[in-house]
Amino acid sequence: MNLARRPLYAQTEEVLTRRIAEGAWPPGALIPPEPELAAELGVSPGTVRKALAGLERRRLIERRQGRGTFVAAHTSERALFHFFRVVDLNGAQHAPTSMVLDCRTGPADAEQAAALGLAEGAEVHRIERIRALQGQPVILERILLPAARFPDFTLPLMREMEDELYVLYQRDHGVTIARAEERLAAIAASPEQAAKLTLWPGAPLLEIARIAFDVAGQPVERRVTWLDTRMHRYHAELD
Repeated sequence: MNLARRPLYAQTEEVLTRRIAEGAWPPGALIPPEPELAAELGVSPGTVRKALAGLERRRLIERRQGRGTFVAAHTSERALFHFFRVVDLNGAQHAPTSMVLDCRTGPADAEQAAALGLAEGAEVHRIERIRALQGQPVILERILLPAARFPDFTLPLMREMEDELYVLYQRDHGVTIARAEERLAAIAASPEQAAKLTLWPGAPLLEIARIAFDVAGQPVERRVTWLDTRMHRYHAELD
């Protein structure tokens, strides 16, 4: 395999990423040892080690002492740790409960299609859910998924979800969320948002617009979150 166009470690990381994205190594799979990969790709074990370090930084793999290196699998705890950024006023994070209010499929408008890299009118799944913290509704979310990537997607309505959505994406549809981009804005609650979050119309909300990407870098989820910030905050750590 020719890896001469870019630095060897970067090209090797790209090859390994593609194998994960294409399902050659599914979530939870043991990755071959470094010498074996090095011999196959025609590079040094040190190059493979550097490439694997890049995958680990991107949370695509995890090393287990004495057992080897595995493709990372989403669990509810892992998904919350990496992608849930809400804390209380003391900085403590609490696991949310989730209830789906609506889940239906229909054509995407121009703005929705552009966000997901789809043609206008392509079928998308629309999800609306409430997330509660310590028994109080705090978060309202509207989520779009490309129907082509999530065939036969359904969620139970009006009862507590057992798993995080990112766990369902990976387990049931083979889609692993690898990273996300978010934009934040302060808005006033609409009457509909206020009713669902037990607020008053015009109450301050934090709006978090997220695009989530799979291992191959394709956008696979558009999510808009509205957070009641009276007793909670959005928290991000910057390296």
